[in-house]
Amino acid sequence: MLPDTSSIPEDLTLFASAILIFLASLVIAKFVDLFLVKHIKPIAKKTKSTMDDVIVDTIRKPLFFGIILAGIYFALHSIPLLSEYPEEIDLGFFLITVLFFTFVLARVINVAIKWYAREVAKRTKTQLDKQFLPVIEKISYAFIYAIALILILSKFGIDITALVASLGIAGLAVALALQESLSNFFAGLYIFADKPVKRGDYIELEDGDRGYVEDVGWRSTRIRTLPNNIIIIPNSKLAQSKIINYYSPVQEMSVIIKCGVAYDSDLDRVETVVIEVAKETLEKAKGGVKTFKPFIRYNEFGDSNINFSIILRVNEFVDKYLVTHEFIKNLKRRFDKEGIEISFPARKVYMRKT
Repeated sequence: MLPDTSSIPEDLTLFASAILIFLASLVIAKFVDLFLVKHIKPIAKKTKSTMDDVIVDTIRKPLFFGIILAGIYFALHSIPLLSEYPEEIDLGFFLITVLFFTFVLARVINVAIKWYAREVAKRTKTQLDKQFLPVIEKISYAFIYAIALILILSKFGIDITALVASLGIAGLAVALALQESLSNFFAGLYIFADKPVKRGDYIELEDGDRGYVEDVGWRSTRIRTLPNNIIIIPNSKLAQSKIINYYSPVQEMSVIIKCGVAYDSDLDRVETVVIEVAKETLEKAKGGVKTFKPFIRYNEFGDSNINFSIILRVNEFVDKYLVTHEFIKNLKRRFDKEGIEISFPARKVYMRKT
């Protein structure tokens, strides 16, 4: 007895349709890829932000393979030999789809974090990618893969209530154990976001310590003092402290130098001489602002002198030491030449005869 071959043409037709579905998915994937390259990418390049360019480049390949994956799914469902296993096919593709989109989402977040880190580095001169990036990436990955695991377990009918509760309790225990470290970590994120200080700034702490911000880490901030020592301060303490940032809003700053002249001095002449010396000092001393017009203000009748303040301007905080040094030398030399006296403290003693 010969086998029944009446169904062969139909099977071949169904196999052919499966192949056509797969080939159609390839064509659609290629079309979408070309559309992204020729139309979407040029639009992204015209925007001010580079974030959209990065996202387009990142999703190109995943989108291409995602369309092909969908084509394979529908092609398998059209094959007669597999018609008895629709649930198995759905389950397999569910697992593949979850893992695929988990990988894509993790990649997109990774690229977005790195892009943001580069932008922060450009604006603040702070290497966020060397400090917070690894920690942020690990937290993001853990969150994404945890959701994927929960979805897979739910699909298999496994009760995840106890698991979620256990993870919550474990997370609370870890948070309590690492309370100080987490406090410093989030304080570091606040410092990056609010930008009270950034790498390279010259700051003064609440206790009077001064120095350059060397690095802002995930736990602590390092400050290099002028004697070339390092102060390490926890981020949580730094975030709660009163800070003087000598580089904010600009590095250029005023320098006030106090002085005094004898009571018999010609104050108009003194003012002229002091301003001339101040201008000359700012023009020649390293760190002085040459375009600044210095001025003086008489402010006190002292015990031995009429006191005044001279206001100069320097490029940054540490420049004030050299400028002040040169100004005092030049002013003393000029006062001696002009015969202007800076009186020393004196006391008159009256003796009463008894």
